Amino acid sequence: MCRVVDVRQAVLAGNDGLAAGLRRELDGQGVTAVNLLSSPGSGKTALLELLLTRAAGRGVPAAALTADLATENDARRLARSGAPVKQVLTGGLCHLEAAQMRGHLRGWPPQGTRVLFVENVGNLVCPAAYDLGETLRVVLMSVTEGEDKPVKYPTAFGLANLVVLSKADLGEAAGFDGDAFTESVERVNPGVGVLHTSARTGQGVDELLDRVLAVCEGARPHRPPLAGGRHLREHSHEHGHEHGHGHPRDHEHPHAHPDGEDAPPAAGLPAR
Repeated sequence: MCRVVDVRQAVLAGNDGLAAGLRRELDGQGVTAVNLLSSPGSGKTALLELLLTRAAGRGVPAAALTADLATENDARRLARSGAPVKQVLTGGLCHLEAAQMRGHLRGWPPQGTRVLFVENVGNLVCPAAYDLGETLRVVLMSVTEGEDKPVKYPTAFGLANLVVLSKADLGEAAGFDGDAFTESVERVNPGVGVLHTSARTGQGVDELLDRVLAVCEGARPHRPPLAGGRHLREHSHEHGHEHGHGHPRDHEHPHAHPDGEDAPPAAGLPAR
């Protein structure tokens, strides 16, 4: 057991180092990475498609890297926004890692990209431990999943910079208890912001995009208490952006480039 724990800690530490370097690289390119985590069926892809469309409408250059075990369905949907989209097929791996990110971001996204949305594999367990070099981690859940989900998955919600409740328009029909949900979130991540959204009605989407763009401009994200000393957020906008910019098999849609790499596992926690 001790050996297993030691190996896991070494893997997490290795990923932390890779992610920190990637974060510095992205920051130097003027790119803010947003890691989107949720369980399957939360409506993450629908919300992201609308976010990309709204970003384009505001003249904000945004791109999306989307990960799944199989199929290119999400990339096809996201490409409808007109944004550059790249699909990563993990070949069974239940999460993305910093080493994979580095490989898939060689020569991509296009120069001038301001926001890179990373749609992680649908899973609230494994992805929670892996820093991808993001600046902002957003954890989503839908009203149909139950108001106690944050306390059932305390690591995922406890390390979020922002919590998003999706499918808010279905709350009444689903019998969703908003007060109990707020209490659950506050128990695992005191002070974190919570946005109520609906991809169908558009509720909260512009506010979510505003939050993302504020971080792009230098606003510091919420610092989760659970992160403690493991939050090594060296990413800082004090200097301002200078715009000019395991098993993955990479497949692309408009604007994508197949340059992913196989790499040994690496893992860590997101620095904010």
